[in-house]
Amino acid sequence: MQNLHKIKQDMCDIGRRIYDRQFAAANDGNITVRVSENEVLCTPTLHCKGFLTPDDISLVDMTGKQLSGRKKRSSEALLHLEIYRQREDIKSVVHCHPPHATAFAIAREPIPQCILPEVEVFLGDVPITKYETPGGQSFADTIIPFVNRTNVMILANHGTVSYGETVEQAYWWTEILDAYCRMLILAKQLGGVSYLSGEKSQELLDLKEQWGYKDPRNTPEYENCDICANDIFRDSWADSGVARRAFPAPPSLKPSADVGAKNGMPAGVTEEALVKAITDEVMRQMRQN
Repeated sequence: MQNLHKIKQDMCDIGRRIYDRQFAAANDGNITVRVSENEVLCTPTLHCKGFLTPDDISLVDMTGKQLSGRKKRSSEALLHLEIYRQREDIKSVVHCHPPHATAFAIAREPIPQCILPEVEVFLGDVPITKYETPGGQSFADTIIPFVNRTNVMILANHGTVSYGETVEQAYWWTEILDAYCRMLILAKQLGGVSYLSGEKSQELLDLKEQWGYKDPRNTPEYENCDICANDIFRDSWADSGVARRAFPAPPSLKPSADVGAKNGMPAGVTEEALVKAITDEVMRQMRQN
């Protein structure tokens, strides 16, 4: 039988760590733990996560209805509940606004891969969801395309959400992500980033599999993907408004990569086609004037 008071204490501890790391200002963020098939412990709305007590934690069902607790549950609980519905293995969800990762959310800049070993092993490709107004089911639904292929997401123009088997583990992914985003920003100020080679990147993926961490790049579905090029979630970028602006694409690891891509042009676009497209647009503009 689970000790609910101990779980509530753990949630309060993570709340303090989130606040102390400046991952949540004022009453930002929320934490949940699933304690049964239909019951979830949830932090309250309008309450600083750095000063929670076990008595502040409410109990809700899987529809979001509050079952007990002296304070109203978080208004963004539906996002957490959707993750639990999609992933039966998940027992805890943490949402907050870590500043460096949230900077990538605001810029809608994809997280570069094959740079830091720990990130390859613990995180992998990190998606950025489509923006939706927080609080409702439409906001919760933005995680559905990604939730089964990762344990951490960047919420466009909002923050992060991470999840795991315990509240401690759920928080870890957020802390790792924000530390990495801070390193990327600092490296950019120094001039840029250096990518690992394909061989060394594959070694990390092999270690990841040996240690029991799942990664789509280690599955048959993605066996021909470019492991450093955000291939897992790149198809979602256009819909989410994500594009490389601050960091260049890594060198292609595909021998058959399109020549245009090697020269900085989109894959499948020849130089002749690009010149023709530019010429046609110039002529169109001239006719309008």
